[in-house]
Amino acid sequence: MVTRTRGSSCMFSSGLSKELQTGRGTMDPLRSPPVLLTVSVFLLSVVPQGVTAGYKIGVGIADVTGPSAEIGFMGYAKMRQKGTGIHLRQFSRAFIFNDGKHRLVFVSVDCAMIANGLRKEVLARLKTAYGDLYTEQNVMLSGSHTHSTPGGYMQNLLFDLSILGFVRQTFAVLTSGIVKSVRKAHESMTRGSVFVTQGEVQGANINRSPTAYLANPPAERAKYRHDVDKTMVQLRLVRDDGTPLGAINWFAVHPTSMNNTNTLVSSDNVGYAAILFEQRMNPGRIIGKGPFVSAFASSNLGDVSPNVRGARCQFSGRPCDLHSSSCSGRKEMCIASGPGADMFESTRTIAIKLFSKAWELWNDKDSQEVTGPLGAIHQFVDMPSQQAKYFDHVTRKSVSVRGCLPAMGYSFAAGTTDGPGSFSFQQGMKTENPLWNAVRNFLASPSAADVACHGAKPVLLATGNMDFPFEWQPRIVSTQLALIGPVAIACVPGEFTTMSGRRLRGAVSEGVAEGGGQRPSYIIVAGLCNTYSDYITTPEEYEVQRYEGASTIYGPHTLTIYLSQYRKLAAALIKGSQLNRGPNPPDLWDDLVSFVTPVVFDTPKWSHNFGDCTEQPVDVAEPGVTVRAKFVAAHPRNNLTLGGTYLTVERFVGSSGQWVVVATDANWETRFYWIRLSPILGSSEALITWTVDPEVVPGKYRIRHFGSYKYIFGGIHPYHGSTHTFKVVNKGSDYKRLRH
Repeated sequence: MVTRTRGSSCMFSSGLSKELQTGRGTMDPLRSPPVLLTVSVFLLSVVPQGVTAGYKIGVGIADVTGPSAEIGFMGYAKMRQKGTGIHLRQFSRAFIFNDGKHRLVFVSVDCAMIANGLRKEVLARLKTAYGDLYTEQNVMLSGSHTHSTPGGYMQNLLFDLSILGFVRQTFAVLTSGIVKSVRKAHESMTRGSVFVTQGEVQGANINRSPTAYLANPPAERAKYRHDVDKTMVQLRLVRDDGTPLGAINWFAVHPTSMNNTNTLVSSDNVGYAAILFEQRMNPGRIIGKGPFVSAFASSNLGDVSPNVRGARCQFSGRPCDLHSSSCSGRKEMCIASGPGADMFESTRTIAIKLFSKAWELWNDKDSQEVTGPLGAIHQFVDMPSQQAKYFDHVTRKSVSVRGCLPAMGYSFAAGTTDGPGSFSFQQGMKTENPLWNAVRNFLASPSAADVACHGAKPVLLATGNMDFPFEWQPRIVSTQLALIGPVAIACVPGEFTTMSGRRLRGAVSEGVAEGGGQRPSYIIVAGLCNTYSDYITTPEEYEVQRYEGASTIYGPHTLTIYLSQYRKLAAALIKGSQLNRGPNPPDLWDDLVSFVTPVVFDTPKWSHNFGDCTEQPVDVAEPGVTVRAKFVAAHPRNNLTLGGTYLTVERFVGSSGQWVVVATDANWETRFYWIRLSPILGSSEALITWTVDPEVVPGKYRIRHFGSYKYIFGGIHPYHGSTHTFKVVNKGSDYKRLRH
């Protein structure tokens, strides 16, 4: 079935308690939860003359958890990787800065990336609410780049292909959640101060394409100690009375600790780091409901992996070939892993490293207070039509170069060591195959000019020549730059590699100086921002044709064009020059298609009702024990429970006679699994697990499940269920005695 879709709609939870919806008075006040950090929104505008110190600042957070069942995940492009539940919820985190005349919005979202169409819809809704206060000039939307969240919202065919097309629910949830987080930030604005600091994080990232990095000039590489950026930059937001409001932490690492076998919605390592930070600052509050907001935002992570053990052959455990990331002809994948024993432990370990450094930076007494004017500038760019000057380090001459029509190379199909692709392809492929060329030409043939333009890249998909049923990859991208005092934020439309990001920082610094300004002390690359146009390698890395080079879609001088563009933006921002808006990205709404099957109806398990508990938890549990419960369930896509949960773990407080919420499906220690029992009858069950935390207060507990079922004759109706009570006791003899 093919459906053409437009607009947005989704259901929201209505069956939860007022306390759970508000987040007040529901978390166990005796429990001291761990810490985490997720997403950010940041508002900025044109540099005013004569404005100095003093800001109004605001923070906001909103749930953006998409459909968690039977929708493909965006990131690894694996059609079999479809949701079966929730590990960690997705959030949008927004930060607003206002110097009295102009504003800047930065939003960090727990999603794979941001697309032109998504940003356009967000801006349209903000315009309806606030007029010209928040526009394409001063709103930055940055995806965290988790690979474990629902896709189908990109509106470019190549990106939505493995998800089976456009998914209206995913698009609607992201749009409404981003807008809600900005609204909360807007409504919370108060006088405050902003501080900036930075520090190194060790043991959290490695370069997954080191042979490509080594292709960069030795003199350039000699300037840096590492082949990845180890520096975390933090902006700290504090109210005038000293109350902490929020923090944005930028660090270059892929959120791919959760690998392509995972089918639980997860914000991955950076998302859990955000949760840890927020739990530390919002004790006793439900995740996503506290006043303090912290984001771990993406940066130049293109060639950066969190799987610090490096790549090994899947079965033999032998080292992979460094250049091709293959296993010498064996039918086994070259896969990177670590530092943990499994992907959950690895996610937790990396998250703790990120949070620990962020917490150290938060308490850094030598951090610099940010003062000075706000400024932002934006321009759309048609990449294939761009020209720039490039200094060739081999010939020592400056030459004119231009962009190419989008195309993907052979090594794109090989995948990465974080998520390998097909056995038929290897990284570093620079020769064509007649069979694959025939397949390519059936879809669209590259012209001779296209082939010449892409140079070392053998074209596997000539996406720039493919427009059926609509655009496969974007030609027009968003470029944006912001200044807040001595801090520059370059909002980039893709995944810059380590060295590409370093060169971009240099270009921004040069542009500011050319405009007559003082070079910024801190230059941040905000990745996957506003538009997604795959990877951006250096020209030297491009020649190696690893995965990142094969996915640099505008040809070998994609970075060269971006360096020229951001240098121009920086100079114009300082001078106060007005740039033309640039070409409009195409409106693709009327062309979108979807092959995603809808939920038709739900039926309960035979002789049961929705919400019945079919597997009760153990009678007694101690810290470290995983408690399980099963319920008769309906499809989670009937109601996305935004701002709510599919489960609660609750403790009975005898003094008040009330149950208080200890954990939801946003907590690390819980997991929500949805299991389809019969596609024909529409029956399913929910498995809920809770690993008892060492800090949990002993007492009586229960687990509850919430959902909504779709009646065969129409209508969606809420249901809930509960287990019997069970005891949590201190670790030791009490547990053994009560168990036996």
